[in-house]
Amino acid sequence: MLTPVVQWLLLINGALYLAEQLLFAPLLIWFALWPLGLGDAAALGDGVPAFWPWQLVTYGFLHGGLWHLVLNMYALWLFGTRLEYLWGSRRFATYYLMCVVGAALAQMVVSEINLVQGGEAYPVLGASGGVFGVLLAFGLTFPEVRLMLLFPPIPIKAKWFVLIYGAIELAAGVTGTLEGVAHFAHLGGMATGAYLLYRWRLGPWA
Repeated sequence: MLTPVVQWLLLINGALYLAEQLLFAPLLIWFALWPLGLGDAAALGDGVPAFWPWQLVTYGFLHGGLWHLVLNMYALWLFGTRLEYLWGSRRFATYYLMCVVGAALAQMVVSEINLVQGGEAYPVLGASGGVFGVLLAFGLTFPEVRLMLLFPPIPIKAKWFVLIYGAIELAAGVTGTLEGVAHFAHLGGMATGAYLLYRWRLGPWA
């Protein structure tokens, strides 16, 4: 059974993915997350990319492909439903959206550094920042729950899954592995989640 916030998040993300099939360029320009210092960025479609404050949230509802959407929404359903049952809908919604914003801020810092060093500007989109925050909360709240991995198909406790996944993201971000993946947005979502859990005295700090 779906909880209310998770259900709405699934519906909104799904509806916007369908809208992207018709209006991808305008949605990308106005609602994906763009760096602050774009300079003479090239025009895309019917506009020029630029940063706007609402992008700190809206980027988290757009996706770059069907598998990107499916994997994020599957993880949100799998881990988020149990957290929303435990915390209640208001707290879960607040937590999720703050993780999305925290992930965006972390990625913006990295993007600005990249631009200063002569790198290219590119948009960030996807719910992964919020999902990684949810993943962290699940691992800290239900550390002994066993998860079944797909590759390889072995069981692993949630606490170890979160720890290993976080370490992989950090290593990939520092080394530049898997170019095109916003690793520091993922880490920003997890860091924001850890801060909120500590302030709210949830998880191991309760």
